[in-house]
Amino acid sequence: MNNINTYLARVLEVPLEKLNLCNLHYEAKKVSKNQFLLQYGEICRNIYFVEKGLLKMYSIDKNGKEHIIQFAPESWLISDRSSLYFNEKSIYYIEAVEDSEVLFLHPDFFSRLVEQFPNSIEKSDIIAQKHIRSLQDRINSLLGETAEERYMKFIKMYPDLLLRVPQWMIASYLGITPESLSRVRKELARKNFVPD
Repeated sequence: MNNINTYLARVLEVPLEKLNLCNLHYEAKKVSKNQFLLQYGEICRNIYFVEKGLLKMYSIDKNGKEHIIQFAPESWLISDRSSLYFNEKSIYYIEAVEDSEVLFLHPDFFSRLVEQFPNSIEKSDIIAQKHIRSLQDRINSLLGETAEERYMKFIKMYPDLLLRVPQWMIASYLGITPESLSRVRKELARKNFVPD
């Protein structure tokens, strides 16, 4: 489990020689493309860490339209925090976009780490604060930025996803139609924009 070990050592500063203790707090599973880890109306029981592959979290509105809230490629965490921590029925779906290897972390995974490695408490808090900041930025982006600005942010946040997901999924994440996304891409091509 290279990615989780790298993540814990780099982000939470868990000592390399102690990483095997962390294995007790998660279960590794292979998840097939299009398989659900969470569905509408269920209670979310885990935090998911993507070791390999790609997940997405989305809602479906009353007209049947999908709205992608988050993608989770390798080394990303994804969960319905409201459902997980408040025992509420989820309004989201979490689904595999690709065949994936996913670690099912127990809800108290990070608090157990902090108990074992007190030095990681500050880092754990920073992870939560960064998540909140990211959500706030996303709301602000959807409310006040142009489609082109949102697309540029998407490329910066998910640089390797342009070739891994269909255009309609990117459009769903951006809150625009596939036709609008096509226009944005054509305009950027006219300006000779090349993604990094």
